[in-house]
Amino acid sequence: MEITQLYTKCLAQGAYLIESNGEAAIIDPLRESQPYLDLLDEKKLSLKFIFETHFHADFVSGHVTLSKKTGAPIVYGPEAKPSFQSNIAYDGQTFQIGEVQLKVLHTPGHTLESSTYLLLDQHQQEIAIFTGDTLFLGDVGRPDLAQKAADMTQEDLAGMLYDSLRQKIMPLPDHIVVYPGHGAGSACGKNMMDETHDTLGNQKQVNYALRANMSKRQFIKEVTDGLLPPPGYFPLNVALNKNGYSDINEILIKSRKPLSVKEFEQIGRQEGAVILDVRNKEEFVKSHIPQSIFIGLDGSFAPWVGSVLVDIQTPLLLVAQENQIEEAIIRLARVGFDNVLGYLSGGINEWSKGRELARINLISPNEIAEDATILDVRKKTEYQLNHLEGSKNIPLSNLVQQQKQLHKTGKYQIHCATGYRSVIACSILQKFGFQNINNIEGGFEGILQNATHMFNKAN
Repeated sequence: MEITQLYTKCLAQGAYLIESNGEAAIIDPLRESQPYLDLLDEKKLSLKFIFETHFHADFVSGHVTLSKKTGAPIVYGPEAKPSFQSNIAYDGQTFQIGEVQLKVLHTPGHTLESSTYLLLDQHQQEIAIFTGDTLFLGDVGRPDLAQKAADMTQEDLAGMLYDSLRQKIMPLPDHIVVYPGHGAGSACGKNMMDETHDTLGNQKQVNYALRANMSKRQFIKEVTDGLLPPPGYFPLNVALNKNGYSDINEILIKSRKPLSVKEFEQIGRQEGAVILDVRNKEEFVKSHIPQSIFIGLDGSFAPWVGSVLVDIQTPLLLVAQENQIEEAIIRLARVGFDNVLGYLSGGINEWSKGRELARINLISPNEIAEDATILDVRKKTEYQLNHLEGSKNIPLSNLVQQQKQLHKTGKYQIHCATGYRSVIACSILQKFGFQNINNIEGGFEGILQNATHMFNKAN
């Protein structure tokens, strides 16, 4: 028996391969199926089952395509109602993979169909649990994503989650290993640990939600307190996971279309497309196409695309280095953004031969002016922990909606933690017509390290 964790840092997402005696199961695969097919081929494994812990909101799973290509059935826990052929398991049902078994533990709360899979070895000993978004390391799944569809409140779902944890998971032996669906950086929880697996016994010690003496009322209050609104693209990804989606290879063929400068401009006008620049922030700051949005591949690309653009049907035109095109299309498809109309052939160099370029003005922390509004685009929780006195906080995920609170003629000096999000913010404000904006180099970390004269302004 062997467990392989397939962790994708950009999405902070864990998929899993369990193998025994030449048979395998995959849990929560990403949309692109080829890496899994290659791994199965390399290990000479026959895929017996594809398990889904729930209908994911933050990414498009690869269950449908992988099932078509391998013939392996898709398994969900109770209450799941997908529109495609699936095996809807009952609570306690077991599935044989070689000499081991996966046992379904229905653990509703994050969603109604959420299920945990318990791994049993050939001696029926509990080895590990694959918890999806029910239990994270240091946290639990947010209970507000399924409330509209289920006609329930987040407090109702949090109460169900409390029962699931205490009736199904906490009674399990301390030695078993917890393999969650997400880690730190995911929007599916509030405060996850950086580690990607841990023992259940340690989680009982360090995870606030597993305190032995915690009442249901306390649990509901703590789990729902401080929940930020979920990203707008989440329901759209749920729909794709429930109803099916196009093969990612078809998306690649359709989207990997080189466009001349003239074609790029023409299609952009005709389709009302968003120009998405995925190069690194330093390149974008120096020169970019006017009105383009920056979201760099070297950061949390896909989640920020979803949070900023929201509508997965948004037509996109890509600006990238040649070796970034396929990666950008795949990572967009992971969160359901399939409507890429093509990319600028020759990139920014080709555009610069006869077209106007824009740039973002940079200032050092020591150049922060008192007559400007300091705009902090970090999350609310980051801002509350420490910020510059007098600064205005609009989290990046809210900026498109809340930019109307700002004055287009005003002077803004923008920062995040280290500089990635603030460049995204500058590109958004430029697109909305703001002229007098400056990006503070190094973000808040740079301010604390360099702007010694401003330390007394930090709360």
